[in-house]
Amino acid sequence: MNVLYVVPYVPNLIRVRPYNLIRRLTDRGHRITVVTQYTGESEYADVLALRSHCERVVAFPLSRLRSLWNCIVAMPGDEPLQFSYCWQPALADELRTLRAQDAFDVMHVEHLRGARYGLELTRQANGSNGNGHHPPVVWDSVDCISLLFGRTASKSKRRSSQMIAKLEKGRTERLEAWLPLQFDHVLLTSAADRAALAELSPSASDTISVLGNGVDVDYFAPNDEIAREPATIILSGKMSYHANVSMALRFVHEIMPLVWARRPEARVVIVGKDPAHEIRVLAGNPAVTVTGTVNDIRPYLQRATVAAVPLPYGAGIQNKVLEAMACATPVIASPQAVAALTIDPGRELIVADSAEDFARAVLSVLDDKATQRSLGEAGRAYVERNHDWNNIAAYLEEIYHGVIAQEFQPG
Repeated sequence: MNVLYVVPYVPNLIRVRPYNLIRRLTDRGHRITVVTQYTGESEYADVLALRSHCERVVAFPLSRLRSLWNCIVAMPGDEPLQFSYCWQPALADELRTLRAQDAFDVMHVEHLRGARYGLELTRQANGSNGNGHHPPVVWDSVDCISLLFGRTASKSKRRSSQMIAKLEKGRTERLEAWLPLQFDHVLLTSAADRAALAELSPSASDTISVLGNGVDVDYFAPNDEIAREPATIILSGKMSYHANVSMALRFVHEIMPLVWARRPEARVVIVGKDPAHEIRVLAGNPAVTVTGTVNDIRPYLQRATVAAVPLPYGAGIQNKVLEAMACATPVIASPQAVAALTIDPGRELIVADSAEDFARAVLSVLDDKATQRSLGEAGRAYVERNHDWNNIAAYLEEIYHGVIAQEFQPG
């Protein structure tokens, strides 16, 4: 297949979903043209790296000033700011050019931030394939964003995040009720997100599918040459993201004092790019390390005794959980962090909710090497069975074939 893949941010090892889907589709013999945007030199380096994994990459710079202006223009209207955040007319023009030059079989657009480009693709008539039909457009919403905003408004520890979520929730619900009807197929990462979107847009429910997230099980793997450090707890993720900020604050302020009361030598390592001010402040405690951006997260996961994911809210599948499990690192997570997974609690990972229960679970793993080993092995086996990107890309390929066949049905 010849696929046009539009993603409003650069696919890379942090934005794992588009990065791995693009790589695996290429490995399966498909021609992939990626259209994306980058915000700085480091992201442009990711653009260059991506070009080794697919046929063609077209990348536009997206300045913070442009995104700010998009939000200012959108504010008085009734569309969510997310919908306009990444908009560039020049990119839309490039999509028209690409469609005129190439006969794509299917067009794939990711996230609410990319949906506006998807609508442009559905409106463009000059890219027909010569048979009088237009290539179908698949919208990968990833998460039901209004569901996430609802949870953020009630549970975030950052007032600014609560305010933005309250502003965006109603706007996003209205848009998400309409958007699925505009595309040939819609993808989400979890059954809960699918149910929420289908409730908003019941007429489109038959065209909404779950395409889960995966792990590169060869890249994220145990490493026998790296020894586990005693009483070391890792939290990982993009540390400017409001849900991860709330997670880290909750862990250090509410859970760890209960752990330190019994294991004062326990260390917390917070790994992730762009740590917010509230996260950087945590490093004032000598038992807490905040790394910021790291070149490779795997050694941190492989050295840790346990990975903690006390996420207070979220949507979709949490990659931080899957990556730790793939490295055979024991995981303790909140129910919200694993709601999208079909795990066996207590065997493949431990689920804990209250601060007291979470601290008790952390101590039980720190105290028992046999538990560390059994949880790590079972977690790794779970990921291999259920979240290998190769299998997920194969399912996406089936979805593409299905929408293409539907598009070209006679009559």
